[in-house]
Amino acid sequence: MAAAQATVFGGSGFLGRHIVQGLAKAGTRVLVGVRKPELAGFLRTMGDVGQVVPIQVDLRDGAVVAAALEGSDVAINTVGILYERGQQRFNAIHTQAAKRVAKAATAAEVGRLLHVSVLGAAAGSRYGRSKTAGEAAVRTAFPDATILRPSLMFGPDDDFFNRFAALARIAPMLPLIDGGHTRFQPVHVEDIAAAAIHALEDERTAGRVFELGGPRVYSFCELLEYIISETERRCPLLPVPAALMIVKAWFLEFWPTPLLTRDQVRQLASDSVVNDSAEVGRLADLGITPTALEAIVPAYLARYRRGGGLAPSRSA
Repeated sequence: MAAAQATVFGGSGFLGRHIVQGLAKAGTRVLVGVRKPELAGFLRTMGDVGQVVPIQVDLRDGAVVAAALEGSDVAINTVGILYERGQQRFNAIHTQAAKRVAKAATAAEVGRLLHVSVLGAAAGSRYGRSKTAGEAAVRTAFPDATILRPSLMFGPDDDFFNRFAALARIAPMLPLIDGGHTRFQPVHVEDIAAAAIHALEDERTAGRVFELGGPRVYSFCELLEYIISETERRCPLLPVPAALMIVKAWFLEFWPTPLLTRDQVRQLASDSVVNDSAEVGRLADLGITPTALEAIVPAYLARYRRGGGLAPSRSA
């Protein structure tokens, strides 16, 4: 049964907007907690008039978080950052803010809390440690929270396939960090959103952890080869030791939007693959058949070909 009202923190993000759309389709009124509501107006069109409402939320302020939950049956936290800038720090967003949301949800007697983490968090990265600590904080404050751990998510606005396709267009080569052996299980963002909606509708998912991956495991090298093939670029892959790549990434961190950070290099050394443990759920347990990336990614990688994808493909 759909909730009457839900609060989605980070609902304008890559995953959050798909969850907002799914909730609205199910008839739920959705409050979308964001930093800048004026930039989230596009979310209003995902529901009927007044059904989807962006509201300003500063996750550093417990009173503001509590106010955002007033009247909601469900709370969903999808907030996350890929790199640190100014006050946007991993620990503040992934750990402290997650804890604040969970404590406020408990105090407000919200029926369900869904927290989005990450699969295969690298212990050697600040990002990974903050995500792991965030899960622990949520479990302590709201023991019945449902935690989703997606692998690498893909979709038209994703950060991975678009980033490396853009690099392949301008770079003389793409680096294979430590040989490119790290494994990923790419999963469609719409599958994760559908899994989130299903989890909220099924009381049996309360207190459980779900590791969510697509139908196939790829190495980092295989993913880069796929990107180069789909964009029809001639961009060689060069194995680079992680230690050297960390040095190179230090310079890239100074870009307004970093192409790669030292912490991301450390993350790329950790597999992101669903494990065999019977203690965690999977997409199939939520009634979702995972979508193959080959069915989705080529359509949006076409714009990175010469001519912006308008020229005939060499494979045509």
